[in-house]
Amino acid sequence: MAKYLLLKHYRRGGPEWVPGTDVPMDQWSPQEITEHIDYMRRFAEKLTESGEFVGEGALSPEGTFVRYGGEGRPPVTDGPFAETKDLIAGWMIIDVESQERAYEAAAELSAAPGVGGRPIYEWLEVRPFLGEDLTISE
Repeated sequence: MAKYLLLKHYRRGGPEWVPGTDVPMDQWSPQEITEHIDYMRRFAEKLTESGEFVGEGALSPEGTFVRYGGEGRPPVTDGPFAETKDLIAGWMIIDVESQERAYEAAAELSAAPGVGGRPIYEWLEVRPFLGEDLTISE
């Protein structure tokens, strides 16, 4: 088994031939938002039943980059940024047999409904966790 992080980004733009995939969630109806969230809950339940679910969380679009400011200095911050294409909306951790299975799971999550109940074709970033057997050679 291998753990993967599925990152949901505030990035719109499914295939051009699918109407509504470029509509921001703040323009969806309350019913469309409920259906979207219910889909994600059912997906997490399905992964729980198969033993592949590890955890999940939603994130606010507000965020700030922070780095070390130097000895005796406060942290350095940058942001928040207006461009939301690079901000993470949420995450899910799965523990699956293969990279192919991780891609299958991400594709299924990408089909969550949006405007008009149609799949949003959401881009998801799939990132493997580093294994415990890492070695550093010089």
